[in-house]
Amino acid sequence: MTRRHLKEEVALKSVGSDNRNRRGFLQVGAAAAAVAVTGVGKPATADPGALRSGKSGRSHDSINIGLVGCGGRGKGALKDNLTVNANMRVIALADLQLGKCESAKKLVETEFPEAAAIKDSDMHEGLDAYKAILGNKDVDLVIFATSPGFRPYHIDEAVDAGKHVFAEKPTCVDPAGYHVCVAAHEKARANGTAIVTGTQYRRQANYIGAVNKIRDGAIGNIVSATTRYCAGGVWYRPRLENMTTVEYQLLNWMHFIWLSGDQIVEQAVHNIDAMNWVMGSPPESAYGSGGRFTRQQDSQMWDNMAVDYVYPGDRVVSFMCRQIPRTKSDNGNVIYGTKGTCTIEAMNGGSRIVDRNGNQVWAQEGNIADAYKQEHKDLVDSIRDAKPIVELLDTANSSLTAVMGRMACYTGQKVTWDFVTQESKLDLFPKDLRADSSLPEPGHAVPGKTQLI
Repeated sequence: MTRRHLKEEVALKSVGSDNRNRRGFLQVGAAAAAVAVTGVGKPATADPGALRSGKSGRSHDSINIGLVGCGGRGKGALKDNLTVNANMRVIALADLQLGKCESAKKLVETEFPEAAAIKDSDMHEGLDAYKAILGNKDVDLVIFATSPGFRPYHIDEAVDAGKHVFAEKPTCVDPAGYHVCVAAHEKARANGTAIVTGTQYRRQANYIGAVNKIRDGAIGNIVSATTRYCAGGVWYRPRLENMTTVEYQLLNWMHFIWLSGDQIVEQAVHNIDAMNWVMGSPPESAYGSGGRFTRQQDSQMWDNMAVDYVYPGDRVVSFMCRQIPRTKSDNGNVIYGTKGTCTIEAMNGGSRIVDRNGNQVWAQEGNIADAYKQEHKDLVDSIRDAKPIVELLDTANSSLTAVMGRMACYTGQKVTWDFVTQESKLDLFPKDLRADSSLPEPGHAVPGKTQLI
């Protein structure tokens, strides 16, 4: 299948070509052909309700999991799921590297032996390995924890295959992927398949409590807010001998925008999602700046961004993210109202509200480990209750809000929600991606030169 030419925000011009169908992408030659399957465009389970009704031939409570992306986050999601849900089985694994599949298999067999049902023939490697998971008629639920650039297209194909989905955040890194997510959300609602995403703060007690208090008027009308995700440095993986550019970029995926979306999308989307939740919608516009001082030469990432997001009602959210070694960390949100101020700390920091006189009137603790597990509990409960949760649209909106901020910083332009949802042609995913192929040597964005696409 052909794909649109890679259109990087760091390029001085864009290259366009037709790409109306993204399914069946990522051919990787003979190695991938061994695990490729046919017919993944059709539901693997003819009746999405078969699992719940017992028509699947197994106990109606039994759910079989396939994991795509067996690195640290994938194994973490798998552990969270198996810790809080009974009668689960892990039956299939996929990753770029078979060794990571073997590591995940060992984890399940050691810590959750009752859930271990993985045959060696059901461990798949390569860019197309996910297709074997989607083509496995016994897989009910797929966990996606690959590099974010793949997320929209993997989710879309999973919905077409009749699978329930847990997808890590972010769910897109450009407007093209956003539109795929919107379509997948609607298809999942129509065919009764669940999609829960890794925005765990929406299930953390102190976040839920704070948002409910704000909704109840505890701080009056929202005037403005600040949100920060400032941390130290981030990992970097040097290129290994004889690697193709594709292999290297997949290995060092955080540093290439088509794969990670940059820090604002890959990491700080948590805080942006919290602000969209508090404000009740995505923002109307973004205007920002930033730069890079500490990144490696071949990294596309910036190491700091600051964006003013304007939400309906002329409410401004001042956002900042930073990854610079030996700098002060700050991760949390402050919402200013006409009657008081609500602070929502990230991780285990808890939430509190003070009135205009500085008196604390409410507080609640939070536990992020519980939130990580709760998202998997809610997902499985919704499947078993035949009331599937479909929350992809909210996470896609937050992911695109982060993309909009990145576009504003990279180009030095004011970027509107209408532009990114209706006009932007930005599509970062490479055409005809194969492990043995080459990609253009990327550069980093320069405001005033980088075009708004």
